[in-house]
Amino acid sequence: MSNTEKLIHAFSEALAVPQETIQDDLAYQAIPEWDSITHMILISQLEDTFGVAIDTDDVIDLSSVGKAKEILTKYNIVF
Repeated sequence: MSNTEKLIHAFSEALAVPQETIQDDLAYQAIPEWDSITHMILISQLEDTFGVAIDTDDVIDLSSVGKAKEILTKYNIVF
C-alpha cells in the first residue's frame, strides 16, 4: 500500500467517511464529520499509520488533506 493510499485510508477511518470523499482540498470543518473531536482521532490515526509523533504546532496546522501530506513530509513520509 502506498503512503497516499495509507493516508486516504487513515482519513476515511478516522472521519468515518467513504474513501472517495478524501481529496487534497478536503478541509477541517468543511464536512460535519471533521470536527474538533474527530480531528484528534485523525491525528492519532495518522501517528499510528505512519509511526510518527506529530507535534502540537503541526496538529494545529493540519487543516486539510493536502496540508497533512505537507506536514507528514517533515517526518520523512514521502508522497
